[in-house]
Amino acid sequence: MRDRSCREEALGLFPELKPIQAELEIYEALLRRWQAKINLVSAATLDDTWSRHFADSAQVHAAAPHVRRWADLGSGAGFPGLMTALLLKSTPDAVVHLIESDQRKAGFLRAVSRETGAPVVIHAGRIESVLPNLAEIGGVSARALAPLSRLVQLAEAPLEKGAVGVFLKGEEWRDELTAVKALGSLSCESVDSRTRKGARVVVVKHKVSPL
Repeated sequence: MRDRSCREEALGLFPELKPIQAELEIYEALLRRWQAKINLVSAATLDDTWSRHFADSAQVHAAAPHVRRWADLGSGAGFPGLMTALLLKSTPDAVVHLIESDQRKAGFLRAVSRETGAPVVIHAGRIESVLPNLAEIGGVSARALAPLSRLVQLAEAPLEKGAVGVFLKGEEWRDELTAVKALGSLSCESVDSRTRKGARVVVVKHKVSPL
């Protein structure tokens, strides 16, 4: 019952999940199967996968729906990057680069992408080594990876080229946002998370230099 109510809540918050519901059911089944072998998500959130992970991750695409080419940092179990890819599945030329250094988690990402047809490229390596070599990145995303200042440092190259950063942050977002704004070269906006009280969706861009 709990899982069903979470599913209904997620589909109510994000109707755009309905066209990929079959893929999400495959994703959930694989997540449960692999969770028994490796720690992909907190065990306490497994029964809340649809709301805590699927719907929460869907906020990245909602924040920048025009972006077709993403790099997702520290993808882990695929949140938010693999969810972004599934939402872009019917979009021509869309691709999400999933960067994950843990080989076992990268294996899980391959399994989900193979079974769901998600338009992803999986990079089993460190962000610092992979991200600078990716071309034409329009968006960079991450969830529960590092403080915001570290995320914008990692994403510096694509941000300087005009990419948008969309980062899902918890209750610590306020101090982190202040630290990034102090850099002066970045504009930051944030909105309330639609799935977690106290959390925020932070959107970061490089400021356009005046002529």
